[in-house]
Order: sequence, then C-alpha cells, then structure tokens
Amino acid sequence: MIKVHKVTKSYVKGKVKAVENLSFNVHKGEIFGFIGPNGAGKTTTIKLLTGILAPDSGDIEIGGVNIVDNPVEAKRLIGYVPDQHDIYDRITGIEYLNFMCDIYAVPNDVRRARIDRYLDMFSITSAAGELIKSYSHGMRQKLMLTGALVHNPALWLLDEPMVGLDPLAALRLKEEMREHVKAGNTVFFSTHVLEVAERLCDRIGIIKDGKLVASGTLDELRTSVRTGDNQTLEALFFEITDQSGDTPHNFEV
Repeated sequence: MIKVHKVTKSYVKGKVKAVENLSFNVHKGEIFGFIGPNGAGKTTTIKLLTGILAPDSGDIEIGGVNIVDNPVEAKRLIGYVPDQHDIYDRITGIEYLNFMCDIYAVPNDVRRARIDRYLDMFSITSAAGELIKSYSHGMRQKLMLTGALVHNPALWLLDEPMVGLDPLAALRLKEEMREHVKAGNTVFFSTHVLEVAERLCDRIGIIKDGKLVASGTLDELRTSVRTGDNQTLEALFFEITDQSGDTPHNFEV
C-alpha cells in the first residue's frame, strides 16, 4: 500500500535534512506504527506521504500510484489526520463533515449513515450543529477523525491520533483501526505512546535524525538487538535510538 524509496526532504535551502534516503514498505492489511524522538522526521514523512510536501528526491507510491505524478488519484485513497487542528472554525461540525464528503464524492445515500456512525462512536452527536470554534481540543480531534474516515479510505494516515481523546474514544478508535485492516486496508500512524504501539501494531518503524534505524515486528526488533523475548518496545526504543552503529535494523520484505 505504501512504498517509499530513497526519499530525501530538506529545509533551509538544503541545509537541514528532515528525512534522508528513507525507504520502507507498508503492506495491505496491517497497522504500521511510526515512532521516533521529537524532531526525528515523523511528521515530515507523513506530510510527504499525503503529498502536502514534495520530496527533494526519491519516490513515493500510495496503492501503486505515484504521489507526485498523480496526486489527486493517490489522495483519494487516503484519510489524513494531522497533528495540528488547522480547521475551519466558523462553520458547524456537520457542515465540515458534509464538506469533506463533497470533496471525496461520498454519495448522499451513504454519507448520512457514515457521519452518524462516527459521531455516535466518538460521542459528539449533540455538538454537530455547533460552531467548531466552540469545540474543545478533544472534540476537534474527534471531528477531524470523523472527517478523515467518512469516505472509507483504503489508507489511514494518522499523526498522533490519540492525543486529546478520552479513554473511551481512544479505545473505539483502536478497535476501528483493527477492523479497518481486517477488511484488507492499511493504517499508518505515529505515536509517542509506546505501549499503544506495542499492543496495536503489526509492524513498527523507528526513525531517528531523519533516517529509518529499525523496522519490523516486535520479535524482529528484539532479535535485531539480541535481547530477551520479553523486552518491551519502550526498552527496545531507547536501546535502538541510542545506538551509534550505522547499520539499520531493517526487516522490510
């Protein structure tokens, strides 16, 4: 579903490399967790995957579609939730959701059911008719999740999706992520909550200083650093990101 091949993105006229020679694959039917220290390149990578940013070099394919050559076709496959709530706040929640449905051409006969389902799932039905500027941080997160998922995209790209969610909403989102991949779809999400990544993800990628330093299942990550079978992702993360070796612990197939 995602193919990233030797992608580099720099800022400040090439002086700062946000990601460098980045390569990885994410398969259909899996939840892929993307973790790393602050400033490691997680959000830049996600913006490259969505087409918000263009790579300096390298190729990105979404569902076999090159995101640079055919951006509209690729973006139709994506549901994206950013880490910032940059959202029209002088319209109501339901107006925003209908706007999102219009963008993705969700038929009228199915949009109402999908909107109602997610509003109920995230417990914001009663707020749907209110202006978004009155929403709390958590309510905005729930609305943006609903807007991103309402067209039933094959790929969910979620940047810190649990931030601001109450425990019940977070649980329901995790359940929905698992159901989504069971149907043959894909979820790619970043998180700082390593316990969530450990329990939820099929595979995990670890980025540091713009480079992928490890990727694979939890067992493969354990093997890569030759630790015991019960080593937590948190312990592995600190060990891998503190290593000074140049060889990535990569298990892409």
